[in-house]
Amino acid sequence: MRQGCHVSTRGGYRAAAVKAQAVGARSYQYFPKNPRSLSVKPFDRADAERCSAYCAQHDLLSIAHTPYPTNLATADLAQRSRTVDSLLNDLEIAETCGSLGVVVHFGIYKGPDPLVGYRNIIACLDEVTARWSGKAKLLIENQAGDHAPMGTTFEELATIRSLCQKPESIAYCLDSCHLFASGVWNGDAGAQWLETARSTGVLDHIAAVHFNDCMYPSGSRKDRHAAIGQGEISSEGLQWLLRVPELNGIPFVLETPTNGVGTHQLQLQLMLEWGALN
Repeated sequence: MRQGCHVSTRGGYRAAAVKAQAVGARSYQYFPKNPRSLSVKPFDRADAERCSAYCAQHDLLSIAHTPYPTNLATADLAQRSRTVDSLLNDLEIAETCGSLGVVVHFGIYKGPDPLVGYRNIIACLDEVTARWSGKAKLLIENQAGDHAPMGTTFEELATIRSLCQKPESIAYCLDSCHLFASGVWNGDAGAQWLETARSTGVLDHIAAVHFNDCMYPSGSRKDRHAAIGQGEISSEGLQWLLRVPELNGIPFVLETPTNGVGTHQLQLQLMLEWGALN
């Protein structure tokens, strides 16, 4: 199992990898730069290369996460330009750190015609991928529906990727809390959404999972993460998700509270226990 957690890059990129390994993680997520800004970061390439070497030595997988202001669906052309430059910066950092890719939220558009929002997403993705030649991918994340219903279904995820000019540069990050909060999943084991993900082709391109419990009921459209086993998603459902065969070997990364213990070590141990159950 590639159990993991989000870690701070305070101290540098290699230091983040060391922190992850120290708490028993086999994967981790990090912000490549200030999570509240789209500014392009001149980064320490030597430190990033040391991070890549450390991960290779210790068999660690990593993913990066774009800053919060990133919105693929924006209609503001100046904002789109900043977003594209920021995403290319994120990809370069991720590539140098040896990461699989960069998680980016599907996008939010609140105009009267949602088709405009979808077109904006495709245009933004096409501009980024046209200028990117590395191995790190953009990992589109399903949304909880807390800002708008856009990006909550597998049909949307599949369609956006299929309409992009370089779909091979795009994969997915599945968030269990978002899946539950949006109402696509009710928390049951053996859920129907898995067949939808399979039939739309999304399942084949899921490169990472955000393994989060949810503070609110299914369909609430409230994106509030809870520690695993302490939220509204059943433990049986989360255990089932851990053992979906097609997701074997990819990072399952916690974005959950540490409940005052300072690290995710106890939740990582719980993931291992759950994964070992028949």
